[in-house]
Amino acid sequence: MNKTSIPQIDSIERQWYLVDAENQTLGRLATEVAAVLRGKNNPNFTPHLDTGDFVVVVNADKIRVTGKKSTQKLYRRHSGRPGGMKTETFEALQERIPERIVEKAIKGMLPHNALGRQMYRKLKVYKGSEHPHSAQKPQTLELSSSASAQ
Repeated sequence: MNKTSIPQIDSIERQWYLVDAENQTLGRLATEVAAVLRGKNNPNFTPHLDTGDFVVVVNADKIRVTGKKSTQKLYRRHSGRPGGMKTETFEALQERIPERIVEKAIKGMLPHNALGRQMYRKLKVYKGSEHPHSAQKPQTLELSSSASAQ
């Protein structure tokens, strides 16, 4: 009888990956980054453990969306006070905080529990091409989606 092996938490070696979001479609980039954060690209993937890797996303201000989403897609947040709902379009949020667009898309594709929050902490998103994680020597992650289809 064969037993399923479960990796020990301290034996998991986490890689660092660098993703350039320039001219990438938002949803296609988010699905692939979420899969790496979960660890689905590793042979020792276990659904109830955090076996994923670190991901650094740069050029978040140059992300693309298809169709009329740039003017019609809305981002909502609430202060918790009565009448505290704030609504903002994709264009306005991209001008103000482009990192939040990528973070929110990826966070929505992770599990909605404590494990998902732990995976989300391994995501680092930056507006420009500069990032402070060069000491970790991140490998460039090639995405299978193509931005030339637009």
